[in-house]
Amino acid sequence: MFPSRLRSPLVRFVPFIFLLAPGLAWATDGAAPLDLTRTWVGFTALAIFVIAYALVMSEEFTQLRKSKPVVLAAGLIWILVAYFYTRHQGDSELVGAALEHDIMEYAELFLFLLVAMTYINAMEERNVFEALRTWLVRSGLGYRRLFWITGLLAFFISPVADNLTTALLMCAVVTAVGAESARFVTLACINIVVAANAGGAFSPFGDITTLMVWQKGVVEFNSFFLLFVPSLVSFLVPAYFMGRAVPDLKPPSIDEQVAMKRGARRIVVLFVATIATAVSVHNYLGLPAVLGMMTGLAYLKLFAYYLFRTGELSTVKAGTIEDTMPFDIFNKVARAEWDTLLFFYGVVLCVGGLGFIGYLGLLSSAAYGGLGATLANTLVGILSAVVDNIPVMFAVLTMNPDMSQGQWLLVTLTAGIGGSLLSIGSAAGVALMGQTKGVYTFFEHLRWTKYIALGFFAAILAHFAVNFWTFSVPAAG
Repeated sequence: MFPSRLRSPLVRFVPFIFLLAPGLAWATDGAAPLDLTRTWVGFTALAIFVIAYALVMSEEFTQLRKSKPVVLAAGLIWILVAYFYTRHQGDSELVGAALEHDIMEYAELFLFLLVAMTYINAMEERNVFEALRTWLVRSGLGYRRLFWITGLLAFFISPVADNLTTALLMCAVVTAVGAESARFVTLACINIVVAANAGGAFSPFGDITTLMVWQKGVVEFNSFFLLFVPSLVSFLVPAYFMGRAVPDLKPPSIDEQVAMKRGARRIVVLFVATIATAVSVHNYLGLPAVLGMMTGLAYLKLFAYYLFRTGELSTVKAGTIEDTMPFDIFNKVARAEWDTLLFFYGVVLCVGGLGFIGYLGLLSSAAYGGLGATLANTLVGILSAVVDNIPVMFAVLTMNPDMSQGQWLLVTLTAGIGGSLLSIGSAAGVALMGQTKGVYTFFEHLRWTKYIALGFFAAILAHFAVNFWTFSVPAAG
C-alpha cells in the first residue's frame, strides 16, 4: 500500500515521461486554464518534478525520505503557475481554485488513511499480529502447507490491513520457520508479495490506488468485490508453479507463544465497525466516507480512554529497552506512516499542478483515444511495475477518460497487481528484500516473473469473462 523503490532513477523515469505528455485543460467555474506546456513555466515545472521524482527513486541510496523532494516540488510548481497568472492575467484566482480542489481531495484521503493506520498500530501494539505469527510458527506444518497458508492469509488480510503490513507479518512467519531452507523463504516471499498485492486490488481499503478510485466516485464500494475472482486468479496461477518447487520437507518445531493484550479483540471489532460506518455514510447518506472513518476513530479514542482509566499499560520499544506507560491513543496516531502521508500530498499536488499546466492531455487522447481503453489500462498495470502506481493512478483519475465501469475496474485491477511483476514494483517487495537480508532478491523474483506475468494476463482475461456485463455499464461517477 505505501511506496518505496529500489531502482535506477533513469530507468524508472523514462516510462513516466510518456505519462506526462502535453495538453490537458479542465474547467473551473466555467473558465479553462491556459496551456502552459510550451512556456518557460511548463518546462521549469516539469524539470522540478523530474528532479524530485529522481530523488524519490534513489531513496534507498541517498537515505533522503521520499516525502521531502515531492513536497518541495509541489510548492514550487504551484508558486510558478500562480506567478505566471499574476503577471500575465492580473490575478491567480483560477490557480487558487484548482489548488484548493486538489488539497480537498488530498485531505479526504489523508484523514481516511490516518484512521486506518492508527487502528493498525493499535492492533499491532495489542499483539494481534504477533499472536497470529507465533500461532503459525508453532503449527508444525510442512513447508508446502506453510507456503499456501501464508499466501492465502496475505491475500485475505491485505484487503483490510494494507499490503505492506500484511507482507511483513507473513514474512516474519516464513523467516522464523524456514531458517534452514533459503529456497522455501525465497519462494514464500515471492508468493506473499503477489498475494498481498492481489488481495489489495479487490478492496477499497487494500491499497491507496483503490482508495483513490473509490473516493473519486467512479466505482461503487460493492463493485470492487467484482474483482475478487480476477485477483484470486492473479495469485493462484504463479502460486501453482512456485508451490511445486517448494521443498517437500517439515521444519523443526519452534516453541514460541505470544498472547494478545487486553482489549485486542475489541479493537478488531471496532475497526470492523469503523469500516461499516464509513461504507454506510457514503452509500446510504451520500456523505464522504472519511466522515465515517473519523467517527470510527472516536470509537477507538473512547475505548482507549477506558483502557487508560482502568490502568492498562502500553509497551514502547526504545532501542533495545522496553518501557511501559499508560495506554495513550495519541501514541498510535503519532506512529502513523507520516513520510508516506506527506509523500502522497506531494504526489497529488505535483501531478495536479502538471495537469493544470497541461501535461496530461496528450496521454488521454493518444492512449485512451488512440490505443483504446483496454490496451491503455493494461499498460498502466505494466507501468506500475516500474513507476509508482500512485502518480500513475492519480494521473488517470485526473484525466478522467470516458470509460465504462468494466474499464475502471480493469485499471484498478492492473494497477494493483502490476507491481508484482518485479520485486521493486511494490512497497511489499522492497520491504521483504530488506527483511530477508539477501535471501529474497530482485533476481530471485525475476526468475519467476514469467509465471507472475501469466497470472497478470490471466486475471485480465478472467475479468472479461466473469464481469463482461460491466463493460456496458456506465461508470458510477
